[in-house]
Amino acid sequence: MTILVLNCGSSSIKYQVIRIQSMTQYQLLAKGSVERIGQEESILSHTPAEKPEYTVSRSIANHSTGISLIINALIDPRHGVIETLLDIKGVGHRVVHGGEYFHENVLINRDVIAKIGECIELAPIHNPANLKGIEAIDRLIPNIPQVAVFDTSFHQSIPPKNFLYALPYEYYEKYRVRKYGFHGTSHRYVAGKGAALAGIELEKAKIITCHIGNGASMTAVLNGKSYDTSMGFTPVDGLIMGTRCGEVDPSALFHIARKEEMTFGRLSDMINKQAGLTGLTDMSDMRDIDAAVERGDARAKVARTMYDERVTQYIGAYAAKMGGADLIVFTGGVSENNPEFRRRVCNGLEFMGVDFDTEGNAGVRREDRIISKPGSRVKVAVVSTNEELVIATDTFRLLKKRSE
Repeated sequence: MTILVLNCGSSSIKYQVIRIQSMTQYQLLAKGSVERIGQEESILSHTPAEKPEYTVSRSIANHSTGISLIINALIDPRHGVIETLLDIKGVGHRVVHGGEYFHENVLINRDVIAKIGECIELAPIHNPANLKGIEAIDRLIPNIPQVAVFDTSFHQSIPPKNFLYALPYEYYEKYRVRKYGFHGTSHRYVAGKGAALAGIELEKAKIITCHIGNGASMTAVLNGKSYDTSMGFTPVDGLIMGTRCGEVDPSALFHIARKEEMTFGRLSDMINKQAGLTGLTDMSDMRDIDAAVERGDARAKVARTMYDERVTQYIGAYAAKMGGADLIVFTGGVSENNPEFRRRVCNGLEFMGVDFDTEGNAGVRREDRIISKPGSRVKVAVVSTNEELVIATDTFRLLKKRSE
């Protein structure tokens, strides 16, 4: 079964085409992206698995045009990987926010589309773009089954004691103000893959997953289910990120807003786009910050220490909440590519049973590897995340179930 996976952002589309024989047997046929939608110089980058990369630069007015170009590339005699659109049996969509409606991923129908729309106020940047992708496929490939895979669905297992805020309960009842969590597809995937790598049983394990990139979150995975997570009502909460502030005293924000005469919109932009590492150092990329630390930049050194120690803090907190840990998993751009970051975070975790393999960790980049010593009571792993594969396999599973 050939599945098209779409991840539609506000001005971009990422895609993969994956042929799936079973939940464990699959083949990547092509991947690519459309960038700068709505601008004069938009770009389609199409990379077939066994053919040269194909690039198109032109104006792409909207998501429908972008998806049309993707489809044309997929069936092109020179650059394509399928013969006709009939070869595509389903389309899986990343949808950021499912609110409390969706505890699992679902086949898309009119009711599902309406509920995704109702969640727009919870994810005003992402959900409208996700809906555009669904609507574009509906126009371009009518009647093809589509599946919504939600960032939030994995975290619907979090108990009320961990998702409620200590605010008047009426605001949860009226406006559903609570912790939702994000990156759920990645956390679910790397918890399972990490458990297999470590030789432990997912359904009986205490796992802490660290998805650390420009956006960053951590999850306590207890017996295979999300038990707590660092992002909250929005992706701003929790860890320090490239441009997001992470946890902060709300009264500090009110104070700044009064002093600077900020509107709510400007305040939101500040905590989402101008804070985090950017706010502390004027740099958002950890590689630039590492270079600045080497040059003796004092602000960069403080910022990097804050960034690292917030991750260590959550590891300790989640181990305490779960009554220990069997496995810590690092994934995401920073985690997978920066051995020194992993070493700094794990330095000092001996008290909880981590025996870190400093030498074994040193050369590990973008590969799946145990980076704790063989006798370590708590194992540590690096796992490359693959959210698109999760979306594809979930789509495959739901379509198989529908046909049975």
